[in-house]
Amino acid sequence: MTVGLPDSGAYMEHRYAGPSDISVLGLNTGTLDLTKNGWGHQVGLNGEKVQVFNEEGSKQVQWSESKGAKKALTWYNTYFDAPEGNEPVAIRMTGMGKGMIWVNGKSIGRHWMSFLSPLGQPTQSEYHIPRSFIKPTQNFLVVLEEEPAEPNSIEIVTVNRDTICSFITEYHPPNVKSWARQNSVFRPVLDVVRTSAELKCPNHKKVVAVEFASFGDPTGSCGSYALGKCNSPVSKEVVEQHCLGKTSCVVPIDRKLFFKNNDGCPDIKKTLAIQVKCTL
Repeated sequence: MTVGLPDSGAYMEHRYAGPSDISVLGLNTGTLDLTKNGWGHQVGLNGEKVQVFNEEGSKQVQWSESKGAKKALTWYNTYFDAPEGNEPVAIRMTGMGKGMIWVNGKSIGRHWMSFLSPLGQPTQSEYHIPRSFIKPTQNFLVVLEEEPAEPNSIEIVTVNRDTICSFITEYHPPNVKSWARQNSVFRPVLDVVRTSAELKCPNHKKVVAVEFASFGDPTGSCGSYALGKCNSPVSKEVVEQHCLGKTSCVVPIDRKLFFKNNDGCPDIKKTLAIQVKCTL
């Protein structure tokens, strides 16, 4: 019998956990009570002890082909080749529930797809695999799944960092680097200290396009921004002036910059949403 027990929290020594009454029902002779049969317990799984998450340990157990959804508490393994290029690598755990992941015997941590956001979506679906863990070919992937799951939808993906975003409001504090300590007193190092959107392309790339810009009340998140009811008509123009052709840029949160003549929604707290494309 395998059970999960609490391993943290206050007053652990006073908390009872585990089976209490155990009986076998449906026997011709009636109910068989096994409660006092001298039960013992051990911490951990046999798979952990023989280290089935590395290739050498995996040879000590017999594996069967995965077909369809499996019951809870199941070990899975497969091989994959490293994706081309130098982009960051991640594993997308579609179809899985909760458990642990190993690549070439190294743990990359816990996955928890069954923990959902208020929108009914997993709070995290992709998990980083360091490039240093990966060989060019035949990378050994092992997953310990604690819930009924379908592993055939798992994907190895690369993360595109050529699209970068910023989402900042007027009420965000200015960058902490706007001040410096001088003789035990913090003083501003800029002539004008104000909140700004700061963007920086990776790997010395430059901003080649402003894909979205709105100063007003935009909604959404990076990759899915949308205009709200309030928007400066020169938002994209302002961001292009500050960012195009640069590896990094700073766009001030300044109503006078975005609403030169008339602020059509003066009572709305302004937000600046930016999405830009970077390339060499």
